Amino acid sequence: MIQNEPVWSVSAVNKAVKDTLENAFMPFWMGGEVGSLLLHRSGHAYFQMKDENSQIKVCWFGGAAECRKLGVDNGSMVEVRGNLSVYSVRGEYQFNIKELRIAGMGVLQQQFELIKRKLQAEGLFDPARKKALPVRPQTIGVVSSPSGAAVKDFLQILYRRFHNIQVKIFPAQVQGTGAAKELCSGIEFFNRTGQVDVIVITRGGGSMEDLWCFNDETLARTVAASKIPVISAVGHEIDFTICDFAADLRVPTPSAAAELVVGSQEELQNRVERASREIRFFTEKFFMTLESRLTRLSSQVDYYEPAKVAERFAQHIDELELRAQNAWQRIHTGALRKLDNLDAGLYALSPERQLERGYAIVYSGDGTQVITSSQQTSGTELQIRFADGKLQVVSR
Repeated sequence: MIQNEPVWSVSAVNKAVKDTLENAFMPFWMGGEVGSLLLHRSGHAYFQMKDENSQIKVCWFGGAAECRKLGVDNGSMVEVRGNLSVYSVRGEYQFNIKELRIAGMGVLQQQFELIKRKLQAEGLFDPARKKALPVRPQTIGVVSSPSGAAVKDFLQILYRRFHNIQVKIFPAQVQGTGAAKELCSGIEFFNRTGQVDVIVITRGGGSMEDLWCFNDETLARTVAASKIPVISAVGHEIDFTICDFAADLRVPTPSAAAELVVGSQEELQNRVERASREIRFFTEKFFMTLESRLTRLSSQVDYYEPAKVAERFAQHIDELELRAQNAWQRIHTGALRKLDNLDAGLYALSPERQLERGYAIVYSGDGTQVITSSQQTSGTELQIRFADGKLQVVSR
């Protein structure tokens, strides 16, 4: 044992370790799985980062809100940049985070996911708010670079199918600083002037950096707020932008946008042609049916022609006539007898016969209504009919 050897305090030891450790490593990136995540009410985030064999404590001062935005949770694979440090109070070393990203994602991709989740949570991509495309647009508005290949491809396909359709182009940058603002101006211009039936926002393919202006949050909101249907035709089939999700319809390429727009007109023409064929078919069928009925009626008319009917029933009529002559006297005599009996019965029941027996009929003063109750007579003029005439009286 060395005499007079200094005795270190615990705090001194931890401080020395802290100084040594923090000065030995420059800031670096570290990847692993998140575990034991705690997003503290102070705004700090604490968790373990681990792999198959080991783990390390991690602290991100003020990082709780960012963790929520990025969707960091237990089991998430992340990459963090920072430096090693020692928490002297407990004598534990830890990793202090300065930056965090989801593993395998670049900075732009992380921003893309952040914007997408934010707008999706607001309902901006809800299918229920998507507007239907016009069946037969007369004028198409295009927001793009007028010299770009995308516009040329779009117009070539469009005019090859429908050369008389109108296209209005709003020139806008489709890449770089200020591009998103110009694209917004194009959407707003067509909505303000009302010159077009549908808007196509387009450009050709490229890297995520090239297409980044189409991930602008303001552009997405402008597209979603458009009263005119918007088609997003940005990049190639594998490319997706925030603009695609906000638009009323996303198509994979500018060429596909042209085919879609004119395809609606082709479908309309096909429907018209199908309707025309059906009309011709049913018209022809109707006239064939009518002709058949006319033929049948014609034969019936011929069958019931008076001359032919007379010929056909002449013998039968003769036979009926003979029988009628034989029975006529009996029928005539019987009919006369019945008529006399009926006449006598009717006379016996007639009002005149009752009047002859001493009865009278009381009418209203104008003779239009028979009086059947004494209550109908008070203070009114009456008409009394006898067998030999009428008498006007006034009831009291």
